[in-house]
Amino acid sequence: MPGIRGPSEYSQEPPRHPSLKVNAKEPFNAEPPRSALVSSYVTPVDLFYKRNHGPIPIVDHLQSYSVTLTGLIQNPRKLFIKDIRSLPKYNVTATLQCAGNRRTAMSKVRNVRGVGWDVSAIGNAVWGGAKLADVLELVGIPKLTASTNLGARHVEFVSVDRCKEENGGPYKASITLSQATNPEADVLLAYEMNGETLNRDHGFPLRVVVPGVIGARSVKWLDSINVIAEESQGFFMRKDYKMFPPSVNWDNINWSSRRPQMDFPVQSAICSVEDVQMVKPGKVSIKGYAVSGGGRGIERVDISLDGGKNWVEASRTQEPGKQYISEHSSSDKWAWVLFEATIDVSQTTEVIAKAVDSAANVQPENVESVWNLRGVLNTSWHRVLLRLGHSNL
Repeated sequence: MPGIRGPSEYSQEPPRHPSLKVNAKEPFNAEPPRSALVSSYVTPVDLFYKRNHGPIPIVDHLQSYSVTLTGLIQNPRKLFIKDIRSLPKYNVTATLQCAGNRRTAMSKVRNVRGVGWDVSAIGNAVWGGAKLADVLELVGIPKLTASTNLGARHVEFVSVDRCKEENGGPYKASITLSQATNPEADVLLAYEMNGETLNRDHGFPLRVVVPGVIGARSVKWLDSINVIAEESQGFFMRKDYKMFPPSVNWDNINWSSRRPQMDFPVQSAICSVEDVQMVKPGKVSIKGYAVSGGGRGIERVDISLDGGKNWVEASRTQEPGKQYISEHSSSDKWAWVLFEATIDVSQTTEVIAKAVDSAANVQPENVESVWNLRGVLNTSWHRVLLRLGHSNL
């Protein structure tokens, strides 16, 4: 498309932070050290996880770049970046999480297919841009619309990004029209991240941010927005990112039997210490993140040192120095909370964390109960083993 192109090879990739753990080079997929996630409420841009399906698109001429709005609408049109910037700007603090976060732990139970993420395929950022609900009003779709007279019920986002799963075609995903036109859903066409212009890895010049939903639906390098009758027929909506039971394998899988995953379940992970880490006897600070999808708050994070027989409650915060109250207007409903508890270690100890959200959803105890062949949505209790020994902790 004019102004931006998706290269066919990887010779013009952007620079990346040296501390990132690279899980794949072509396409580039990487996550930060887990300790970086609890160093600040807002994740620094260069330490935000990177999930790509092809070479990073290149912007040749920003003024020529536009997004096409088409499909079941009366007046299709093109929007240039200046048109989108002319709309009211909103800043939304939202956590994005890959559906495959914590896949590595799931693969230890049984083989799974997918990028081998630890616990850091997640990040929290302040996204700036126009609300999709305002953009759709420009083509005659009012706010809070679930369907139209032309039969539209979904909104599809198509990327400049080309990927092998689409046989060289563009990455695409969709959400319901009711979500897209709801201003309270805070779906953005974002051009800023943490107060700065988006960088190439994160979707420059324009991306979609769908808060509370798995990261696969927040399409980067936006090419077009299609108003359609049915869900997107893209690969990642039809044949990926669906939740199957442990009994399903690659021989008996029926992709059409499950709907695409949208909201992510309640999740938490310990980040201040690694699994099987040596610590000195005494006080150890346990820090991590907890988050739930759909705008649900975190009601509690529990810590156990005895396999789940007894629990203590961790403190929860968002912005430093500001009290966090689950689902209160003063809290960021789309963002994670950071938790902390101090424990006393006198012997080798397995530390367990589990979160409970505002709807009383709780993380399942065992990864075996949520195992699935694609290794997605591992939200089981998070466990780290601390061994006594010499340590700087």
